[in-house]
Amino acid sequence: MKGGMANPALTRCRKKRFEWWGPTFEEARKVALSKSKGLKDKRMSLKESVKKFVRDGANIGIGGFVNTRIPVAAIHEIIRYGVKNLTLSFHSQAYAVDILCGAMIIDENNLSIERVELAYEAHEMLGLAPCFRYLVEKGLIELDDYTNYGMTARFKAAAMGVPFIPVMEEGGTSMETVNRGRMIECPFTGENVYLLPACHPTVGLIHVQMADIYGNCRIFGTLCTCPEIAQASLHTIVTTEVIIPNENVRRYPNLTEIPWFIVDAVVEQPWGGYPGAVYGFYWYDVEHLRLWIKAGRDFRKTGKTDALENYFNRYVFECETFDDFISKVPYKTLKRLKALDGNRPIIWD
Repeated sequence: MKGGMANPALTRCRKKRFEWWGPTFEEARKVALSKSKGLKDKRMSLKESVKKFVRDGANIGIGGFVNTRIPVAAIHEIIRYGVKNLTLSFHSQAYAVDILCGAMIIDENNLSIERVELAYEAHEMLGLAPCFRYLVEKGLIELDDYTNYGMTARFKAAAMGVPFIPVMEEGGTSMETVNRGRMIECPFTGENVYLLPACHPTVGLIHVQMADIYGNCRIFGTLCTCPEIAQASLHTIVTTEVIIPNENVRRYPNLTEIPWFIVDAVVEQPWGGYPGAVYGFYWYDVEHLRLWIKAGRDFRKTGKTDALENYFNRYVFECETFDDFISKVPYKTLKRLKALDGNRPIIWD
C-alpha cells in the first residue's frame, strides 16, 4: 500500500474481525429479494407498524436531516413502545436522536441504545444535543463516526446491494481512527482508496410529504438520503403528511422518490415531522426545540431528571397517539409555522 506508515494502534484495530452493527449484507440481500413486488394496501397505524417491525437489538435508520423532515411521530411511538439495545444509523440529526437518548437517560429499562453510526448530532444554531452528549461523554454508547458524505455513501452501498463502497475521502485523515472503514490499494490505479461498509438498518423511519396506499412516496425539497435509507433497510415505515390517490402517482411517475416495493408500512400522520420542518407544509418550531434542549441542559447541570421526565410525561407518555401530542401545541403556533413555510410549491395531483 502506498503512503506513510500506519498508526500501530490503528493497525491492531484493523486486525479485528469486522462485525455488522445490524443486519449483515447477506441477510439484507435475502430479505430484499424475498419481498413481494405486488401492489397491496400497506396502510396501518403507528402502533401497528412499530409493533410489527421494531424489535430489541434493531438497527434503526433515521431519515431526514437535522430538523428537516424528521420522523418524529415514529420516534415518539418507539419510545412509548419501549425497545432495548438499539443501534441508531443516520447522517445528521438533532431532536429525533436526542429525544431517544433522553428516553434512555430517564429509564434504560424501557429504551436503551448500544451504538450510534453517524456523521453529526446537534441542534445547529441552538447548540449541542445535551442528552446525546451525556451518553457519549459517559461512555454509555459506542460511536462509529463518518462524514456526511461517508454515511450517505454507506446507505448508497446498501441500496445498491453491495457490501462496501470506495470513496476518496476520510482515508488518510483522523477519520480513520473513529470509523470502521479500511484503506486498500486500488487494483486498477495502485493508489490508496478508502472502503466504507454498507449500512443496512433493520428498520428505516422515513417521513415524506405524500404517499399512496402502496408506498409510492413523493419528496419535495432536499431528499436527505431518504430514498437510500429506505432501500437499505430490511423494513421501511413511512409516515406521510397526506395520502394521495395512486392515479396521481401514475400521472407523474417521475415524482416518485421512494417506490412501493421497498416500503412495508404507510402511516398517514399530519404534522408527523413536528417540531421539525416539512417543506411545503410547515417550518420548524424553534421555541419547542428550546424547551426540549433546556430540559436536557438542566439534567446535565444538576444530575436530576425532573425536567426530562416532565417533558416525556407531557409530550410522549401521556399521549396515546401523535395527534394527542400535536393537540398540545397552540393553534396560533401551528398557524405561524405554516405561514413561515411560505407555501413552498409542491405537486398534489
